[in-house]
Amino acid sequence: MANLAEFLVDTARRLPGHPALRLGTTTTTYAELDRLSAQAATLLHTEGVRPGDRVALMLPNVPEFVVLYYAVLRAGAVAVPVNPLLKERESAYHLRDSGAVLLFEWHQAPGAGAAGARAAGVRHLAVEPAAFAAELARLEPRFEVAVTAGDDIAVLLYTSGTTGRPKGAALTHAGLRHNTEVTGTEVQRMTSDDVIVGCLPLFHIFGQTCTMNVAVRNGASLTLVPRFDPATVLDAIARDRATVFEGVPTMYAALLQHPDTGAGLSSLRMCVSGGASLPVEVLHGFERRFGCMVLEGFGMSETSPVVSFNHPDRPRKAGSIGTPIKDVEVRLLDEDGADVAPGEVGELAVRGPGVMKGYWNRPEDTAAAIPDGWLRTGDLARRDEDGYLYIVDRKKDLIIRGGYNVYPREIEEVLHEHPAVALAAVLGVPDERLGEEVAAAVVLRPGAEADTGELQRFVRDRVAAYKYPRRIWLTDALPVGPSGRILKREISLAE
Repeated sequence: MANLAEFLVDTARRLPGHPALRLGTTTTTYAELDRLSAQAATLLHTEGVRPGDRVALMLPNVPEFVVLYYAVLRAGAVAVPVNPLLKERESAYHLRDSGAVLLFEWHQAPGAGAAGARAAGVRHLAVEPAAFAAELARLEPRFEVAVTAGDDIAVLLYTSGTTGRPKGAALTHAGLRHNTEVTGTEVQRMTSDDVIVGCLPLFHIFGQTCTMNVAVRNGASLTLVPRFDPATVLDAIARDRATVFEGVPTMYAALLQHPDTGAGLSSLRMCVSGGASLPVEVLHGFERRFGCMVLEGFGMSETSPVVSFNHPDRPRKAGSIGTPIKDVEVRLLDEDGADVAPGEVGELAVRGPGVMKGYWNRPEDTAAAIPDGWLRTGDLARRDEDGYLYIVDRKKDLIIRGGYNVYPREIEEVLHEHPAVALAAVLGVPDERLGEEVAAAVVLRPGAEADTGELQRFVRDRVAAYKYPRRIWLTDALPVGPSGRILKREISLAE
């Protein structure tokens, strides 16, 4: 059967009493997780959810996210993971665009999801652990798993491109299954003896595939960390004798800067880095201090996500994203779509089982992204004589701030809503702690007045906290090209 939820069913049969999830001192076994997801599938049915319906999940890294994720798949519906940090207008957009019929939101959330659901006309259910458990306990579990085809959509993950309007990458059951299986066996060599630290957000494809789905597929235990904090993560690794840690570069930098000596981390056998380029100095420093190998790779939401990795059984090259995983092909293309000469830089294009089915209800965007069966990633890369890939630059304007994607056009649109703003250009500037910081150059309308603090507050009130620009400067004009397009690379950064 193609349904991704079969991974949970199969593992629960093999290892019913084995720990599946840990949160602090609380443990959920695979048998319990299977039963809870089956009961949650019944809840979905009573709420009118049917195969193919979209169900939004706006929860942090808690057991209830995992329960509901597999329940949605089990019911044959489509999971729409939503960042719990989004504000009302953002969550409403995701709900409207996906056509979600139901939203589950964490009870301690500030209520932006509920407000967004009301604005979008979508039913909303708050998830409070005790009440949620009591609700499930009274329901008969639906142990059957809906029959799905391999190319049926399992998950809609919202991402964005040059348009700035978030787009739902439609990921299939077959694509997610393949990426989970290959990543877990070929790269991470995962077994039921492993304990994975899950501090990567599960609403993001990196955490979703490489920690949650890989753990469930291989019967490993997933230690959940709702919010990344170096001390909390180090304590969790030591307490649960974790064997695998996965994170983005800013997490590695934070752990490296923490005063803990790493004496309690002897259980770690592998660390995995993705989401952005890991500085070589951080990689080497982390390995020296904590005595654990770090493997770096590359992926994106549209590829389920893993494309390439430094494999544990091959020589590793610091600064490289490694070589393609099994069944994945890559090409480096010039502006005309032809392969570049060996050693030259070209846009990374990908073909393989994990490539998305397309952008939800956006055939033109899909055709632009996959014009000939090869997904254009928007990343510029080179390949060395051994076939190892290196990301050179991002063709897109994407900003990665502390592992979170920030899309400039979205922030520019918010700035343009301010009555005093004539032009705005948002770009990423280097930041030692976060990798990149969000910055904005703004031109005011003639005769208008606004200071940078006012503009910053205006944006902060309308987008998630990690998105608003921490640096804003006013300028008389922005550099433009012949077509009138703002040339961000020529913008002089204000001190």
